[in-house]
Amino acid sequence: MPFIEESDLLELHKDIDKAQIINERLLDQIKYKNKELKRARLQRNLFGGVTALFLIGTLAIASFTVGLTSSAKQNNAEYLNVSIDSLEVFRSRLSNLKQQNEELSLVKDFYLAKQFLEKETIYSVQVKAFVDNNLSLASESLSNTLFVKANPFYAYSIGNFETLEEAQRFRSELVDMGFKDAFVASYRDGKRVKIEDPK
Repeated sequence: MPFIEESDLLELHKDIDKAQIINERLLDQIKYKNKELKRARLQRNLFGGVTALFLIGTLAIASFTVGLTSSAKQNNAEYLNVSIDSLEVFRSRLSNLKQQNEELSLVKDFYLAKQFLEKETIYSVQVKAFVDNNLSLASESLSNTLFVKANPFYAYSIGNFETLEEAQRFRSELVDMGFKDAFVASYRDGKRVKIEDPK
């Protein structure tokens, strides 16, 4: 089995570290958007309550006024005058809330999709298997590597891919680098499910 050059290994680790940083930033953005979603829901509920109270009060005053007017002028048509400016303010606020709701729905959909993918099968490229768990190549900070106990060996895999095609492309790059024995395996809940067709 050929050996990976130290510079290539360092480049792989750098790429993996960059991907981990990007993932952490995305998670931070998701947490921030979730907070905004909760705040927007609270504002929307509060706005809805205030609007309902305002409408009830307006209807009560209008019905009282209409009652007085109708008793004084039963033959005249009844009209309710509302300020055009106040209607525009409500329309603008309603439009703004709809836009915020759409943006927060997109963030929520992304977060739910990420949770779904975590429960699904992932694919990784196994490059080596060791008898002992004492592996000096391993780094606790690397989140894009897998160390799985596959009796009686410890398997060392690189990359976490959502699709088999992505993992197969990465495997072919590793084979071109000299890792002729590399193969793609599927994992679920941290356990190897099967070895995939190399293609």
